[in-house]
Amino acid sequence: MKKLTVLLSISLLALTTIAQMPGGFNRAGGSRGFGGNMNIGKFYGKLIDAKTNKPIGGVTIQLRGNKFDTVTKQMKEVILKTLLTQDNGDFSLEDLPVFGNFKFKATFIGYKPLEKVLTFGIKFPTGGGAPDASAMQNMMAQADKDLGNLKMEQDASDLGNVTVTSTKPQFEMGIDRKIFNVDKNMVSQGQTAVEIMRNIPSLAVDIDGNVTLRNAAPTVFVDGRPTTLTLDQIPADIVDKVELITNPGAKYDASGGNAGILNVVLKKNKKSGYNGGIRAGLDSRARFNVGGDFNVRQNKVNTFLSGNYGQRKSLSWNETTRDNLITPKSNIFNNTESVNEGYFAFLRGGFDYFIDNRNTISFTGNYTKGKFDSDLDQRIDSTINSVFTSYQNVKTVSEQQFENVGGQVSYKHNFQKTGHNIGADLNYNSSVSNGFSNINTGFFNPNNSVKRTPFAQRSLNAGDNKFTTAQIDYENPISENKKLEAGLRAAIRDFRNDNDQAFLDPLTNQFISVPAISNKFKFNDQVFAAYTTYSFKTKKWNFQLGLRLESSNYTGTLLKKKTGADSTSFQVDFPLSLFPSAFITNKLSDKEDIQINYSRRINRPNFFQLMPFPDYSDPQNINIGNAGLNPEFTHSFEMNYNNAYKKGANFLVSAFFKHTNNLITRFIYRDKNELFAGDTAFFSTFINANTATSLGLELTNRMAVTKWWDATVNVNIFNSQINDKTLNLTNSLVSWFAKTNNTFKLGKGWSFQLSGDYFAKTVLPQNSGGGGRGGGGGGMMFGGGGGPQTSAQGFIMPRWSIDLGLRKDWTLKDGKSMSLNFSMNDIFRTQIFNTYSEQTGLFSQEASRLRDPQIVRVNFSYRFGKFDVSLFKRKNTKADQSGGMDMMGSGN
Repeated sequence: MKKLTVLLSISLLALTTIAQMPGGFNRAGGSRGFGGNMNIGKFYGKLIDAKTNKPIGGVTIQLRGNKFDTVTKQMKEVILKTLLTQDNGDFSLEDLPVFGNFKFKATFIGYKPLEKVLTFGIKFPTGGGAPDASAMQNMMAQADKDLGNLKMEQDASDLGNVTVTSTKPQFEMGIDRKIFNVDKNMVSQGQTAVEIMRNIPSLAVDIDGNVTLRNAAPTVFVDGRPTTLTLDQIPADIVDKVELITNPGAKYDASGGNAGILNVVLKKNKKSGYNGGIRAGLDSRARFNVGGDFNVRQNKVNTFLSGNYGQRKSLSWNETTRDNLITPKSNIFNNTESVNEGYFAFLRGGFDYFIDNRNTISFTGNYTKGKFDSDLDQRIDSTINSVFTSYQNVKTVSEQQFENVGGQVSYKHNFQKTGHNIGADLNYNSSVSNGFSNINTGFFNPNNSVKRTPFAQRSLNAGDNKFTTAQIDYENPISENKKLEAGLRAAIRDFRNDNDQAFLDPLTNQFISVPAISNKFKFNDQVFAAYTTYSFKTKKWNFQLGLRLESSNYTGTLLKKKTGADSTSFQVDFPLSLFPSAFITNKLSDKEDIQINYSRRINRPNFFQLMPFPDYSDPQNINIGNAGLNPEFTHSFEMNYNNAYKKGANFLVSAFFKHTNNLITRFIYRDKNELFAGDTAFFSTFINANTATSLGLELTNRMAVTKWWDATVNVNIFNSQINDKTLNLTNSLVSWFAKTNNTFKLGKGWSFQLSGDYFAKTVLPQNSGGGGRGGGGGGMMFGGGGGPQTSAQGFIMPRWSIDLGLRKDWTLKDGKSMSLNFSMNDIFRTQIFNTYSEQTGLFSQEASRLRDPQIVRVNFSYRFGKFDVSLFKRKNTKADQSGGMDMMGSGN
């Protein structure tokens, strides 16, 4: 396997010199052991009267244990902790050594002394390597032990074993997800979450930052819940890890269709004490970013605050050649250069209040604001029957600003039995966006003389998006081998968009609105769901069976136009749908397991796919939604084989097959152009194709090649096919892409990262979701023009790119640290996004785009803090909304 990894790495490096670092794993190839008898254990519970079951306050509790005597050089029994129970009987013994035996004694006047022997038994995982995320979560819960309601005359429940690891590998496997720890990623520092996605196996990111998973746009979650934030609105420096849930079970939303869920987990520290950091950076375009975070936990309150401000300057170049095949045959060549400048600011804060040992309430809020100004210059040459007839100069000046406000309140109650809990949360996200574009077009003859009167267009747009979710979850481990989960969820979304298109009247020098292409549109989408899952296991088999019920309705309204026409509405009530899921896992050995899973999913059309009016911001690429779209249903099958064949190494094979009915996909057609009387234009819209199938194979291998070189290799081979008998469309192609992620430890705090990817020729994504609007790229409501056509009738041509990073770390006194990071993206200017699209008998088009190559960035960070090295407590982990995976208190 080692030879295979080296061979794959060298082959890919020879082809594209591809690589990147996996962060945070021990260079020796495994999780680090215990550097000593760390004080990271905790017991807690409640003392009650044996007869009345009433709590007993003021009980004296003493805990004795062994401690090394530096004088006698021998172990000596000493008093480690002494305390009194609270009025409600609660007690908490923290910061305990994880090795050795403890003598627990509780005394109170009128009661018999209660004495117990407590022990933490440490057992390292078998088979080598760090335990996976699921195993880690179980072991952490055992270390943080609730002793329950202790009656003065009863013994306590038996303590379980625990294994602790002090480092996080870059790649982990959960029961239903892949987890990528990205907080140390060099090449994304000072940028947005989009740059993180470029370095994660299985994900593909295009030149505009649109993310696809298995050739479809995933649903983006933040901390395990839906959001109105896009990936380019989340600073990379506050992201702790990314979770890929490729085939979500019944516990998760059935929406998302082909692509599953991309969950972005933000940094949040709950260690006792305080810690924080500041960071700053500068790029080669003289744009800077600054940020900081601070966390303090004392007694029952954990408070956190982080902020980031970043400037952006984006440059892009585009060339488009379109051959119109209808008579008379014509050709259009479009050359575009654009500059986009602006900023975004991100603020996040909140607190956790630990009411008592079993109840926690949390509040989190975030605020995002940004503004971008764009200047775009186009030259459009036209020929008829191969004769150059005219050209246009188009100058577009636009401004767009957005604002996002979000909040969450959650409550978690833990019952006495470990793992038995109930929780509820309410999430609210609201985003608003507004802007304008002024488009001035000049028309010229081949000899540069004016052909016709210049044309001026103004576009005003404003919109808002509100998303509210309420959820309650219940979890009960019926026995050691059986578990029941259930929950209820309601999600309500309100969208609104106002668009006003106006042309300049040369006689009055006033802009006149054009009602035919100026519309106001809103919709309300409501989804109500209930789910249950039942898990059970035998010696080598694990089963998880689930069923989700969802009912949804959609109301769309085309608001009153300026002409006085009445508003029109339509409503779609989708019947109650069932979404079963099943996960079956067989543990072949201590190092190997295989899993087969199935789920039924739905993908409902989004706002931009439904908007029934055209966007003329780019006259050569007019977009329009389709209000008559139906949702698509997908049957998703997946098989995974995981082999932890040595310490610090994993070889993962994933095979998947998906079949979709009523696929939502792009389609291009020719129709009347409302901008110019008697003219026609090509429109890009969405349709429901008959069916689509997608299948593929993913190979991922992570290992320490040497003590100083860690490597991750990922190869994806897939086929996507779209069939539409009505329009006689078939689009199919076997394709592949590969990534290698390498880090080289140079010594004395220096490390070097080289990352890259190669994408072969690929069918344009089945469900592009409206470009950056849907999948987490742009965040703008209307495009700046000049982009390539994306349709079911086209392909993305091969492309590759290489990024690099260099980092120096300093460890200072008192837990402080510093780092200096240098990075450069697309160092050979090869990330050129070429597309080809066509429709038989109408047109063919080739487009080429290059955006933001060879940007050099320098980032500095400084960390400080004073905290107890303690495990995530069970009550804290339960209150966190990170999907139960945030166990090690990240935030460094």
